[in-house]
Amino acid sequence: MALLAKRSLQLSGHATSLALEPEFWAALEKMASARGVSLPALLVGIDAARGRSSLASACRVQALQWVGGEPAGGE
Repeated sequence: MALLAKRSLQLSGHATSLALEPEFWAALEKMASARGVSLPALLVGIDAARGRSSLASACRVQALQWVGGEPAGGE
């Protein structure tokens, strides 16, 4: 995997940044597109459903589940 790619985002009205490997960003972008939502909207859903996990960890798990064909939350 490549180095982390950091992006600045607005999630639920709060500025934050998220660092993920480019492969995870690509999977999340495809996931958002397949669901017909924007990437920030997808991330808001993941953020709301993540419980005590870090946002980066929750995003990685969701991306892996989506790529693997398992049902993924965060909707």
